[in-house]
Amino acid sequence: MATDSRERDPATDSSGSADEAYAAHLERSRTVWDRWSDWYRMSERDFEPMREAAIDRLDLRPGDRVLEIGCGPGVNFERLRDDIGDSGELVAVDYSPAMIEKARERIDAHGWENVDVRRADATTAEFEEPFDAALATLSLAVMPDIPRTVETIHRSLVPDGTFVVVDIRPIPDGPARVLNPLLRRFLRWYANWNPDGDVAAALDAVFERSEIVDTYMHGTTYTVVCEKHDAD
Repeated sequence: MATDSRERDPATDSSGSADEAYAAHLERSRTVWDRWSDWYRMSERDFEPMREAAIDRLDLRPGDRVLEIGCGPGVNFERLRDDIGDSGELVAVDYSPAMIEKARERIDAHGWENVDVRRADATTAEFEEPFDAALATLSLAVMPDIPRTVETIHRSLVPDGTFVVVDIRPIPDGPARVLNPLLRRFLRWYANWNPDGDVAAALDAVFERSEIVDTYMHGTTYTVVCEKHDAD
């Protein structure tokens, strides 16, 4: 079962302000994604080709154990479950109770016995067994502490495990960058996007290999493939 083991070093955070900001961001995420849980099918359809291409890059096999971070209502479950078969295991985490409820309804409707959804803070979650692969679609950039979330995922993978990420960022180059202030405000309102986070940089800093392999929508949406090569 996933557990929350977040600890702060009093010597580096004696005021508690970092803890307060972390907790506030997490609570906003819960509120935002509870609110959008009834409308997620709109983005489920729009982003489906990107999600399918990302799952292709996991190269899953029957019997694999897979971790999904920020699973929402379980839009990736059917494809992941098809790839790992009856002998595999999918563990998915999300912080929104409403999203968790819808994900469990999806599991019950399909009768999947090897798909487990847990409510947890993905930044600090712990798991009993390592995973062969991990997936995060449109979720890392809303985490309150992106580097620590990436470290948690890296630690949860087996050596040679693969982590594939689909996420959103400001327009990376070109004259359209003038729209970035508006885009940042929209993402903050719509998804509680973390304005101080850099998903691609965090992945590159932690994983032994990290490469942006696909970009969409003027580079604002992108896919990163990461590999863990060493044993912890």
